[in-house]
Amino acid sequence: MSPTLASADLEITRDGDRLLGYATWPRGAAPLPGLVLIPDVRGLSDHYRDVARRFAAEGFFTLAVDLYSREGAPELPDMAAVFATIAALPDPRVLADLGTFTAHLASRPEVRRDRVGITGFCLGGQYALMAACRVPGLAACVSWYGMLRYQEHNQRKPASPLELAPQLACPYLGLFGAEDALIPAADVEELGAILARGGKTFDLHSYAGAGHAFFNDTRPDAYRPDAAADGWRRAVAFLRAHLG
Repeated sequence: MSPTLASADLEITRDGDRLLGYATWPRGAAPLPGLVLIPDVRGLSDHYRDVARRFAAEGFFTLAVDLYSREGAPELPDMAAVFATIAALPDPRVLADLGTFTAHLASRPEVRRDRVGITGFCLGGQYALMAACRVPGLAACVSWYGMLRYQEHNQRKPASPLELAPQLACPYLGLFGAEDALIPAADVEELGAILARGGKTFDLHSYAGAGHAFFNDTRPDAYRPDAAADGWRRAVAFLRAHLG
């Protein structure tokens, strides 16, 4: 029988700015492992609220975050707008926000403060890995098809995920599509080599026949049911192993 879930829209602050999120958790069970969930480039949609509830049904107090709390979700009519939005997001601000979300989750009485993990999809998968390298207090990371390499660097994008990877500070699971046009197989191989050289605890898995966004069941063009089901099984098992 599935647990009964509680849920709430949250508002917390960092340096006077409102940070918004959606929390959901199984009623009557505490303390729980915590999970920060970062949506894709389109923001905190109904799809990611649903994904948060799926994680909550597996026993995690899940906080889905709104990276666009200040400016509102972007209009993304085409891929040019997607890439422009990604380029405009300042990584230092995002990582600081994720630190605030992580600390908030760890402070809640329903959550075991030493068992907070992070997961994310697409842009969120990229930031999940970066947070696992830079944000204190994370005990596990699952990244779904997070981009790994930057074409250029600037104040908004000072260091790519590949450049931060030697600083990985918790166990990491990376789930990728072998046919992903945004993440070359060579980048995934380079990530594995970096983590292996650093003696990190990690697992990388690529799905043949799957491209970007293979888990997103609201996108028939991208969704791959078999890869999504296997990725979900791996993600939940990994988080349970490292968060309890």
